[in-house]
Amino acid sequence: MKLSFLGAAEMVTGSCYLCEVGDAKLLVDFGMFQGGSEAEDLNFRDFSFNPADIDYLLLTHAHIDHSGRIPQLVRRGFKGRIITTEATKDLCSIMLPDSGFIQETETEWINRKRIRAGKPLVEPLYTSMDAQDALKFFEGISYNQIFNINNDITIRFRDAGHILGSSILEMWVREQNKEFKVVFSGDLGSKNSPLLNHPTLIDEADFVVMESTYGNRLHPASENKALKLLDIILETVNKKGNVVIPSFAVERTQEILFELNTLKEAKTSKLKDIPVFVDSPLAINATKIFEKNSGYLNEDTINLIKSGDNPFEFPNLIFTKTSDESKAINFEELSCIIISASGMCDAGRIKHHLKHNLWRKESSVVFVGYQAKETLGRRIIEGAKTVKLFGEEINIQSSIHSIQGFSGHADQEGLLDWIEGFKKKPAKIFLTHGEDEAITELSRLITEKFDIPNEIPRMGQTIELTPNKQSNVIKERTFASTTAVQGNIENLKKDFEDIIEKLQNAVSAGEQAKTDELYYLVDELKHSVNKIKKQIN
Repeated sequence: MKLSFLGAAEMVTGSCYLCEVGDAKLLVDFGMFQGGSEAEDLNFRDFSFNPADIDYLLLTHAHIDHSGRIPQLVRRGFKGRIITTEATKDLCSIMLPDSGFIQETETEWINRKRIRAGKPLVEPLYTSMDAQDALKFFEGISYNQIFNINNDITIRFRDAGHILGSSILEMWVREQNKEFKVVFSGDLGSKNSPLLNHPTLIDEADFVVMESTYGNRLHPASENKALKLLDIILETVNKKGNVVIPSFAVERTQEILFELNTLKEAKTSKLKDIPVFVDSPLAINATKIFEKNSGYLNEDTINLIKSGDNPFEFPNLIFTKTSDESKAINFEELSCIIISASGMCDAGRIKHHLKHNLWRKESSVVFVGYQAKETLGRRIIEGAKTVKLFGEEINIQSSIHSIQGFSGHADQEGLLDWIEGFKKKPAKIFLTHGEDEAITELSRLITEKFDIPNEIPRMGQTIELTPNKQSNVIKERTFASTTAVQGNIENLKKDFEDIIEKLQNAVSAGEQAKTDELYYLVDELKHSVNKIKKQIN
């Protein structure tokens, strides 16, 4: 079996693995690269395979960094079958069209600037209609159901406890009249989720492809997260400010609602009269899907719903669907809690709420999830003094908080516990989906604690997995020639000098419109720099 690492290698986003067994070609996930221009440029690169040759796409869960490029794959010729859980299929039915709409909107904004700068227009990665077309290829199956791809490949999805319908993928492969097993962890959930089951422990595997997002971090004690949120809310309301919570529309928003419902129902609760706005059409639709697929939740939550206590509904909870309803929130006279997407603050309505609250000393911004490198959320949480929103420089004076206990990812202890759960230890573990510090620390601990061989694959690397439990690198990524890189650097230097001269002249002359256009060209140069960096690396 040839296993190619085409995403989430040496980084967190863009999960994608190509499996080749005989004549069969399968993809495990096809996610979007996120986290700044350098990562996002990867979304537009040429595929290293022909989409029409792919027989199956096996999707571990609906998060955009695992599913987000599926419409692009279909747009380029994929005609195979997409197998996932029913809940993941339902979530993708809202998340992928929403992602397509964002691609269209952002491209429209970019093209307006390119027209003014005399640049050629660009196309979106895909459209909302492309996403609708891709949904026709989805097929849902249940957890623990054995599914035969062909005579040589069998798969099974197990509960990963990360988001609704998230899966660990077991794959049995038969070659040379011998069978071996490969496990893809997907994203493993935290054991402290109030809604979901613990990640399933797998008895045995020969090879494991494993995430390492929090490989160097421990979550704070879970029993403190609700109380910490309560303290922040009460302190902010006492100052007559708003609590803004950038939240992923799927799972994180529903968990926050669950915790707020519990806090509001307490007999001595001081939160009962505080309005809670869920300002994300995607989150609103996702909450309905959670209610529809309640069987995927843990037993306690299922029993709670059966008793008539819906944890996603409570007094003073307001779902805002239209843009007018969203805008009206920022003119509320009383303090309120605003839960809005995107969770990393790079798109969606959350940016408007940040614009109206970041400068207010009395308001608070509470981060409840992972913030990828170069995202707006990451810059804020790392202490940026100012940020630019909709062309306006915003001075950050609000209180900034991070509650790691709400994370949907297993922390270092959870990842190690999952490995320890194997009754028969793997021959090798391939670590992916992590930043440098996290992935190297987890690698060290796996060697130290379990003495299991492990390695960190490089982007574009292909490894052959054999029935005798051996793995061999058979292809490394290619590098650009030194001459080509030097030529690009020289051209970039000339462009940079030219723009700096024009920018200085425009600023001196007070030509604001011209200055804005030139700053846009500086952003274009940043993309060029990132492309050269990828060539060098």
